[in-house]
Amino acid sequence: MTGRDDKQLIQELITDIPDFPKPGVVFKDITPLLASPAGLRAAVSELVALAPERIDVVVGMEARGFILAAPVALELGAGFVPVRKPGKLPGNLYSEQFALEYGHETLTVKTDAVLPGARVLVVDDVLATGGTVGATAALVHRLGADLVHVAVLMELSFLPGRAKLAELGIGYSAVVTV
Repeated sequence: MTGRDDKQLIQELITDIPDFPKPGVVFKDITPLLASPAGLRAAVSELVALAPERIDVVVGMEARGFILAAPVALELGAGFVPVRKPGKLPGNLYSEQFALEYGHETLTVKTDAVLPGARVLVVDDVLATGGTVGATAALVHRLGADLVHVAVLMELSFLPGRAKLAELGIGYSAVVTV
């Protein structure tokens, strides 16, 4: 299964959970997608297809970004670097605070996680407000790496993520847009 069939399967396996994590928010749950071997395979294949050539490192954000970024890195023959919430990584860290659709958060990365000049692909599950991707991009730049592209499983078109990334000059692509 490839292309249109993969995208259709992915869309069918993403479910809506109303009023989570707070009233008025419709959470896009990828748990059924991840539980399906065909769904997970389709998601990884589609994300790999969005990657530019010569990626050295794939960066994934806590927590659902990890699930997708690590197998994408393997398929691309690249390393994987986690970007985590505070208190989860040892050693010297860079941190970046950002606004979420429903609050604020901080992300961290080890200061030696990526070599300067490395070609980085950022992979995440959802592009919503652009805050998580924007903060991760800032961390990648602080590491001295080259953020080549951002690939997300789904873009929430009703939120301002696209405009935020355009404002930041970050190129991205999404497997599906809802």
